[in-house]
Amino acid sequence: MPCAATRASPQPHSHITTANGKALSSACPGHTWVPSEVARHHEHTVSTGQCCSAMAQTIAAPADAVWSLVRRFDNPQGYKRFIRSCRLLDGEGATVGSVREVTVISGLPACSSRERLEILDDERRVFSFRILGGEHRLSNYCSVTTVHEAASPDGPISMVVESYVVDVPAGNTAEETCIFTDTIVRTNLLNLGHTVRRQIANAA
Repeated sequence: MPCAATRASPQPHSHITTANGKALSSACPGHTWVPSEVARHHEHTVSTGQCCSAMAQTIAAPADAVWSLVRRFDNPQGYKRFIRSCRLLDGEGATVGSVREVTVISGLPACSSRERLEILDDERRVFSFRILGGEHRLSNYCSVTTVHEAASPDGPISMVVESYVVDVPAGNTAEETCIFTDTIVRTNLLNLGHTVRRQIANAA
């Protein structure tokens, strides 16, 4: 089946903030629009001075095709266009605890990021990594990405959900931090859809 155009459906999480814009210390309230099969993976504990959000992307492609890109801890630049290169510092990239260092393309307010693989579950299609350090604005960033397949009359549809929790930098509000981070996540998910579509077209 020819792959239809990717349909973006970013759905921002309700940012967890107080009236003055500071994050509450609480559990993430969950995401009612996330498929029940993966919802539990997107519940974060949000500490004081942090915020969380989630985005979703639907892709007209089998989940296995999408997952084959998402799971590559050693090759995030395969679909994340903000990343110029990646090298493994510890582990082989397919086991929890592997550490990578990514170099960001010039022109962004970041240079590099050191990150650890937290979850790689091929059976449930769950991927998670945590930022350990580097030159960027996303301190204590931890994200979870899931790929969920749903049937449709036109063929398989994959829903990719990526949620995260991150520190709110001094001088910024939780709202500002989520807007900045959501933009990066949304762009990555759109690029993921384009990349999968291109791979399927080339294979055909």
